[in-house]
Amino acid sequence: MKFDIAVIGSGPGGYVCAIRAAQLGFKVAIIERYSTLGGTCLNVGCIPSKALLDSSEHFHNAQANFSEHGIGVGSLKLDLKQMIKRKADVVSQTCAGVEFLMKKNKIEVFHGHGSFVDKRTIKISNSDGDKTIEADKIVIATGSKPITPASFNYDKKRVITSTEALLIDKLPKRMVVVGGGVIGLELGSVFARLGTEVEVVEFQDKLLGTMDKDLARELQKSLKKLGIKFHLKHSVTTVKATKNSVDVEVQKRDSEDKFSIKADYCLISIGRRPYTDNLGLENIGVQLDERGRIVVNHNLETNEAGIFAIGDVVVGAMLAHKAEEEGVFVAEYLAGQKPHVDHNLIPGVVYTWPEVAAVGKTEQELKEAGVEYKVGKFPFKALGRARASMDTAGFVKVLSDKKTDELLGVHMIGARVADIIMEAVSLMEFRASAEDMARICHPHPTYTEAVKEAALAATDNRPLHI
Repeated sequence: MKFDIAVIGSGPGGYVCAIRAAQLGFKVAIIERYSTLGGTCLNVGCIPSKALLDSSEHFHNAQANFSEHGIGVGSLKLDLKQMIKRKADVVSQTCAGVEFLMKKNKIEVFHGHGSFVDKRTIKISNSDGDKTIEADKIVIATGSKPITPASFNYDKKRVITSTEALLIDKLPKRMVVVGGGVIGLELGSVFARLGTEVEVVEFQDKLLGTMDKDLARELQKSLKKLGIKFHLKHSVTTVKATKNSVDVEVQKRDSEDKFSIKADYCLISIGRRPYTDNLGLENIGVQLDERGRIVVNHNLETNEAGIFAIGDVVVGAMLAHKAEEEGVFVAEYLAGQKPHVDHNLIPGVVYTWPEVAAVGKTEQELKEAGVEYKVGKFPFKALGRARASMDTAGFVKVLSDKKTDELLGVHMIGARVADIIMEAVSLMEFRASAEDMARICHPHPTYTEAVKEAALAATDNRPLHI
């Protein structure tokens, strides 16, 4: 069979690329090695984790905050199996939605492991055997997999990644999370809210490695209130599992001091690697960098003409929405359009509670680059809306150029900031100033007023409500 464009991988980058290409009139095929579409994000990542984050937050609020609102709920009962079932239903509905979109856009779907035979031919292997298809252009969107060092003895039973953590239906008494990044903190907070004793081991001196230090400190303070214990500047040397438990040996950085933590599970969340296993890249000469990422140019084309790569397999943040934008970019580029993606304005979000969101440069990055900047900061506790909802933790931080006042970075932690961050993204896309942000009328009472106040503070240090 012959296609104009074939996409390998049906995650957010792959299926969005396929849809946009079909909208533009191309004959499109998409290849997915698993039985359901949607990739890591929809099946074992973004969607199921957010379902559990919301469910666990409801439980925690009922336990910790409802009485303050005058709501008595009596004795609470946790039904973790039902929580997992609801999560599975959300995943099933979402994946079914992608299947519908494939049919709607007349995209041919092939299930099986795709690999390159040559630069225009893909072999698709599954339990029924092998078949091949041809395409004029091919887009690699195969995503990423968790990093699991051999010394951690990853067994998918007691030593687990996010994939297995999303299936736990009996509440663990104790869990060790290796890695203080987004995935570890989100899933760690799920189990901490439900009553698990959670300990986080992080090699760096702060959480959320690439995000602004002020956000990391504030989030750590909030998560400590949940009972999560942190071991910063520590590393895990070995992990040994038995049938019912796991022993995690931890060593302090720059020291010989070691100690052991016994737990029900060890959750490995130290990052992800590009997934190009058995893709046959060696058959076509596509170049990889030192970290196993596919090398692409500014048009996301590899060194082999007509072969493109997007999402987690190329340089940049491993985020679903970044992959989607790149997927649209490639489809429109192949249609002769002139698309654009500003990778500096890809927002990052952590779906703990309070939520964390950021776009643009951090204060540390501006310092290292020698950029002169202004800072404006406003706490959520000064907002009437935050007090009304008892969501007073957090702040908004605005960074602007000292000379031009152009917005350089916006960083926030607090209620609903995952949605609020889009105000900053929109303004920065059009190179707005902090004063522009400050002069926009924000509705009262809302959480967004913190954005206006932080911008006022950055403009000429004149917030109105502190």
